[in-house]
Order: sequence, then structure tokens, then C-alpha cells
Amino acid sequence: MDFELTAEQRQIRAAAREFAEAELGDRIAPYDARHEFPWPIVRKLAPLGFLGVLVPEEYGGAGLDHVSYALVVEELNRGDASVGITMWAHNSLATNHIALFGSPEQKRRWLPRLATGEVLGAWGLTEPGSGSDAAALRTRAAPCDGGWVLDGSKAFITNASVGGLAVVMARTEPEKAGARGISAFVVEKDTPGFAAGRPYRKLGLHASDTAELVLEGVRVPADHLLGGRGEGFVQAMQVLEGGRIAMAAMAVGIAQAALDQSVRYMKQRTAFGKTLAEFNGLQGMIADVATDVEVARLLTLRAAWLKDAGRPARHAAAMAKLFASEAAMRAATRAVQIHGGAGYITEFPVERIFRDAKLTEIGEGTSEVQRLVIAREILQLA
Repeated sequence: MDFELTAEQRQIRAAAREFAEAELGDRIAPYDARHEFPWPIVRKLAPLGFLGVLVPEEYGGAGLDHVSYALVVEELNRGDASVGITMWAHNSLATNHIALFGSPEQKRRWLPRLATGEVLGAWGLTEPGSGSDAAALRTRAAPCDGGWVLDGSKAFITNASVGGLAVVMARTEPEKAGARGISAFVVEKDTPGFAAGRPYRKLGLHASDTAELVLEGVRVPADHLLGGRGEGFVQAMQVLEGGRIAMAAMAVGIAQAALDQSVRYMKQRTAFGKTLAEFNGLQGMIADVATDVEVARLLTLRAAWLKDAGRPARHAAAMAKLFASEAAMRAATRAVQIHGGAGYITEFPVERIFRDAKLTEIGEGTSEVQRLVIAREILQLA
């Protein structure tokens, strides 16, 4: 398999890197310190096509492939993970769910608004009592005249309070247990009874928006149902396959940022009359980090390539997400160690990188869930 990028893919990566270097990095630190959503920066993503990466051109998007998308996600997260995860959740989850399963009329209605940045998208699967066991969700959708009434809540939702619409999974057939009887709905922000809670105070990703979504008697028309009744969970699993590839790319970007900061510090900091880069022990540490980053990147590109080729990618996506997320955490931990006391204070970026890295081992399925997916594929278990 040849992972040599096309000329277009290299141009897209260069554009994303240029944006990250100009707009992110140290510039995000004040937003992170204030736990403030960086609207001025996020709004600049749309003109570059980064809010409609996977949306077909006929609906106002960039219509790019998954390899290109992975490259954009990596570069943005290399600059800053709060902006990176905002863009990732908008594209991979809410927007892509509509792009994959919406009717032509639904795509015409919502995709141009999402792709042009008129609204940001959120995606509601996780609930307070159903994390890894997503099929145990309790949000209900009851039929009513001309539509549905939704009641329930969603937890840990990226873009919850800044999003203009959300794709929400709800149980339409409560008599059916587990994954059966779950459907997907588009709910717009101004719908009565639909609200976001206060943004969570999080370990990392302080400049991203994460909150609860609350649905109390939310009435949506029948044409807000995506696909068929009872197909929502199957749809969600397909959305998550692509989402895990993008989460792996997010982890690669964070790991690369940790490596970048470590190399810079090792070349500048001196001890005992030598730069840190001259110490054999630290050289070995940086070699391990660089190897981890490269392996994670190749696994991620392989999964994206399989997705673009229309080949099964669930197993490859799980492997990429598992390895890349744990590599990001190792890279961030070693970056802090290389910086010593400087790595423990907020004046140096590695402190923020360390906090941000942990989410990649949790979001889009924990490392434990990824190991189950991989093992079941190898052992051919249902």
C-alpha cells in the first residue's frame, strides 16, 4: 500500500498547517486560561472549507476524501486541540451523519448551513447512564401528529451550547431492548424545550465547548427523522467508524505537538554545560516519541485510505484510534518530563498538551472498547 500523498492532499495539508501556525499555538492560550470558546478563530475555518470537509460540493462543502480530512485534523490539533476537536466533532459527527443518511431534501436544508459555518453541529449519543454501553440510551421519541416529541438528556456533548443544530439519537420503540428501536433526529437550536446546560469545567480542552443537552417535550416534524425509524443506532456505528479515524488523527496531531515542543526545548535548554539534546538518555526518549508518532500516523492514514477505497475500515479505525491515543498520552507525558519543572507550569505549551491528550483515550470509544472491537474482529466473534 502506497501512502504517498497526491499533490492536492499535500496542498490541503499545507493550508491547514499554515492556518494552525498563524492562528493557533500560543494564540489559543488566553482562551484556554479563560475557558472561553474561540469564536474569532473558529469562524476563520469556514472560508478554508474546513467546516465542510466531507460535504459534497453540490451542498456547499469541500468534498474531500478521508485521507485529506485526516491530514487537516492532524494539523489543526498540532496547533491546538480545542479548536481541533471543535472542527472534528462538527465534521465527523453531526455533519457527516446528515451527509451519509439524510434525504436529498434534508441535505439541501442543513448541509450548506453547516459547511459554510452558518451553524456549528453537535451530535447526541452519549447519556449520563450510557457511555460505552451506548445502546442503553433512555432518551425517548414518541410519535405525535405530524412528528415526534423527544424527552431526555445527552452528556459530554461537544459544541452543545455553541451549536446551531444537533443530531440526536432517541428510542422510538421502547419495547425493543438494546440497539433496536433507536432512531436519529435533527433538532435545531431554537426548538422549544431544547437547551444546553452550563459548559463543563474540564481537565483539558478548555477552549472547546462541552455541555449537556436537555430535551423536554421537544417537538420536531416528521421530516427531521434521518433515515428510517429504528435505524439510528446502526447509523451511529457507521458515523463512529469515520469519527474514530478522525480522533486518531487528532491524537497524532497532539503527539506531534508534544514532539515539536520537546525538540525545541532540548535544543535550547542547557545543563552541565551541554544542551539537553546532547544527553543520551533524552535522545532515547525523543526517539521513542518520534517512532510512536510515525506509527500512529501510518495507522491513521491506512484506516483513512481503506475508508476512501470503500473497504471495511472498522478494525483498522479501532487500531488507529487505540494506538494513536495512547501514543499521544505517552508523548505528552514524556514532553512534560523533558521540560522538568517548566513542563508543569502554564507558561509552556506542554502543560496544555498534556491535559488535552487524555481525552483521545476516552472519546469515540475508550481504549478498552477499541480493544474489544479489535479482539472480536480477530477472533471472529459477533
